[in-house]
Amino acid sequence: MSTKLQNLLQFVPKHSPPTEFDISIFKSFIDRSRKLFVLTGAGISTESGIPDYRSETVGLYARSNHKPVQYKQFLDSPLVRQRYWARNYVGWERFSNAQPNVIHHWLKDWEVDHNRISTLVTQNVDNLHRKAGSCNVIELHGTAYKVVCLNCSNSYNRHTIQQIMHESNSEMNETTTMIRPDGDVEISEDRIAHFKPPMCNRCGGILKPDIIFFGDNIPRSRVVKVEEAVSESDGILVLGSSLSVYSAYRIILQAVGLRKEIAIVNIGSTRADNCAHIKISAKCGDILKLATGS
Repeated sequence: MSTKLQNLLQFVPKHSPPTEFDISIFKSFIDRSRKLFVLTGAGISTESGIPDYRSETVGLYARSNHKPVQYKQFLDSPLVRQRYWARNYVGWERFSNAQPNVIHHWLKDWEVDHNRISTLVTQNVDNLHRKAGSCNVIELHGTAYKVVCLNCSNSYNRHTIQQIMHESNSEMNETTTMIRPDGDVEISEDRIAHFKPPMCNRCGGILKPDIIFFGDNIPRSRVVKVEEAVSESDGILVLGSSLSVYSAYRIILQAVGLRKEIAIVNIGSTRADNCAHIKISAKCGDILKLATGS
């Protein structure tokens, strides 16, 4: 295995290859689905070199005591915002350079080329589905690639904000090899103390990535759109999510209530294993390639 591939796969948990039975039942599920609703989690981006949160040994929580920023803390504390933006600024280059992997490309092909995926909902904020060319994507928890003003609702491209922060913090030349699923990385407190966070150039208001922070609520319009997509689908496919977060788990609860067929592919157990008609513990990229030849 090349060093580059080793680096990309360093956050993939230990796993066994899919069995012939796994491949067979997954292929049958895909073959009989015509309007597939797909839900993806951080586990699919581990194959692009971005860690997930909860995997044993290699997940972010297993390797550190890192806790994502809380929405109320971000709103109430200038120091929290300063720390967040300083760390995000340093981590952005590596985070934004991550590229789609075989899973993202398979999902794009099955949506755009084969017209078999009706809706793709992702818990991830890394934009990899859109980079791969998927179209009908609902970013359940928002995107790191957009920044909004909490006062006037003006929006910015995250790359534009990166350039603004670069110009305001020209002395900040710190780099990192660290990467996290939310783009937040560790840097020295001294660097944080001197960092100038961005402000809205229209009203001077607080800028925040268009991400649902912990303690925040998903917009009702987005929830309704997801619920409608579940209702209109003929099957639910979960890829790379432990479904630990309720915003994802309630999608499965709705699908159960509607008697939709549910297939889950994830290394390790999930919160909804007892709800699934098919549960495969394997690397998502492996099962997709072996079952469909893609």
